[in-house]
Amino acid sequence: MKGVKPLILAGIVAASAAVHANDLNTVIDKSSDINNLAAQSQTKIDKIADSMQGRLQQFKILNKEVDGLAVYNAQLTKQLNNQIEEMESLNLSMDQVSIIERQITPLMLRMITGLEQFVALDVPFLKQERKQRLESLNAMMERADISSSEKFRRVLEAYQVEVDYGRTIEAYTALLDVDNKEREVDFLRIGRLELIYLTRDGKQAGSWDQQSQSFVALPDSTISQINKGLRIARKQLAPDMLTLPIHAAE
Repeated sequence: MKGVKPLILAGIVAASAAVHANDLNTVIDKSSDINNLAAQSQTKIDKIADSMQGRLQQFKILNKEVDGLAVYNAQLTKQLNNQIEEMESLNLSMDQVSIIERQITPLMLRMITGLEQFVALDVPFLKQERKQRLESLNAMMERADISSSEKFRRVLEAYQVEVDYGRTIEAYTALLDVDNKEREVDFLRIGRLELIYLTRDGKQAGSWDQQSQSFVALPDSTISQINKGLRIARKQLAPDMLTLPIHAAE
């Protein structure tokens, strides 16, 4: 019977070892499952973290875009307000232009009438050219396809031409009634001080007398000075002193 007890004890130990081995395997399996689950969970966490990081980056980008849009909208608002102010100013200017246009037309007509009267009373040089200029101004005033500003510019231009006549010297050829006979003569205009003619044969000369409103004959002694003046006016001779009678100016 003494030999039986050790066998039983050995069997118990063996059985106990088997049980412990099974438990250990179970624990190992469970631990492996836990590790797998932990790895899966970590993977999910990493994915969530990456996703959150991406969303955070996207959020920051969107925030910058929102800030940029806010600045852009503020700038557009300023521009829009400025455009509204400009439109109001333009509307006011258009109203003023309409008023000015209604006033400028009568003014231009008076200016043309005044110019006609001035030319009629002036020394009679370039009569056909000046007459055509005045006729052109009157015809222009009736045209609707020419703006008021352009009409005014042309009227002022006509005035400027008349002003320039008073400070220039000019020679030109035209027809003139001399001794009741129409003849071709050379005219010498010295500003508005003197208008002199010389027949093409160089034998007769005369000067406009503003008081009598007619040409008066000049002595033959003036012919050489008249010829000199004609050459100066035609830029055939350098400017020089002229000795001529003055009848045109009052």
